[in-house]
Order: sequence, then structure tokens, then C-alpha cells
Amino acid sequence: MIASLSGTVEHVALDRAVIAVGGLGVQFSATPQTLSTLHEGRPGAVQTHLVVKEDALTLYGFADRDEREVFEVLITANGVGPRLALAILSVHHPETVRRAVTEEDEKTLTRVPGIGPKMARKIIVELSGRLAPAGEQVPEAEAEASAEPAVETVWHADVVQAMAGLGWSEKEALKAVEATVAARPELDEGRDVAALLRATLRDVGMAGAVRGGR
Repeated sequence: MIASLSGTVEHVALDRAVIAVGGLGVQFSATPQTLSTLHEGRPGAVQTHLVVKEDALTLYGFADRDEREVFEVLITANGVGPRLALAILSVHHPETVRRAVTEEDEKTLTRVPGIGPKMARKIIVELSGRLAPAGEQVPEAEAEASAEPAVETVWHADVVQAMAGLGWSEKEALKAVEATVAARPELDEGRDVAALLRATLRDVGMAGAVRGGR
């Protein structure tokens, strides 16, 4: 079992990265939050989990042991595969996931694409008692975007594609990206794909919270 990676970061994409270890480039999938901590050409380290299937070996990387632990517990729930577990951690901080399960907060889980009320209830029932809150402070989400959508640019397509890979439809992803850019024009000026992806995911989570409270 590959429990961790440490070496020089060779490449960082929207949903994966490559770290050179002992002359080999090891690729792994990760959340935007984890990938944001890695920078090409500089030392990097991640905790990992290897998923073994008959036709593939897929490595997943995590910023810390807590994120990996929540991932490993999530994939034990019936119907929650590695991709969905990674989508959950892309939308929610590990501590938010722990609290959602402990407090039976179905609405928080249904903010993740691919999780409806029935699946949320199943996750809560199956993981009850196995994801107790660790008491870690959850980073505050940025304010909800309220301005009119901005005009789509070519580089936004990369962000839309990444969100589609996490379960959003292209239409939903594009609308979310445009709303985020409209609220924070500096993101468009910087043209940092990873930064825009992280901001959009935070905005989508906040918007879901507002809708759920109405």
C-alpha cells in the first residue's frame, strides 16, 4: 500500500498531479484544495490511498491524514465510490462532512452533485458513529455571488470541464463560474484556473446553504 508521496512536483492539473519519487513520476487524483498546495518544480508531499481494481490501479492524494481518513470511510458506504467521495471533499471540508453525518444533516450532503436525499440518508445511516467531528475549525466560505453572470471566456472552459468531472452538468458549471467571476473580477484578471475553480466550488456550497435555509 502506498501511504504517502514526497518529492518534486512535476505537474499540477485541474484534478490530478505528478510527484517525482525515486526517478519515477507518480500520478494521483486529488481535490482542488489539495492541488492548490502543490507547485511545479518545488517539493511537495501528500497522503495517499490506492484503489485496486481488476483493470486499473488508481492513486488518490490528500493534503493531510484527516482528509484521507474521511475519504477512506466514505468509500465504505454502499454506492459511494472514489470519484463521489472525492467530489464530496471537493465541495466540503472534512470536518463539515463529519458534522453532516453526525448531525444527520442531509441538506449539506445533497449539495454535492450526484447525491440526492435518498443517497444522503444512506450515507448517514451507514456511516453513523464512524465520522465523529474532530473539533477542527472549518474555513469560512466566501460571500455568495449576487452579480449578473459575466461573459464566458475560453479559459473558463477548463474550470467548467473540471466541475463536469465532479458531477455538475456543463450548463450548471458554466452558470456557477460566470457568477463567481462576476462577483470577483480579479479572478478573471489573474486567469488562474485553479483559483477560479476553488472559488466557484466555495460559492456553489454557500449558495446551496442559502437555498436550503429558505
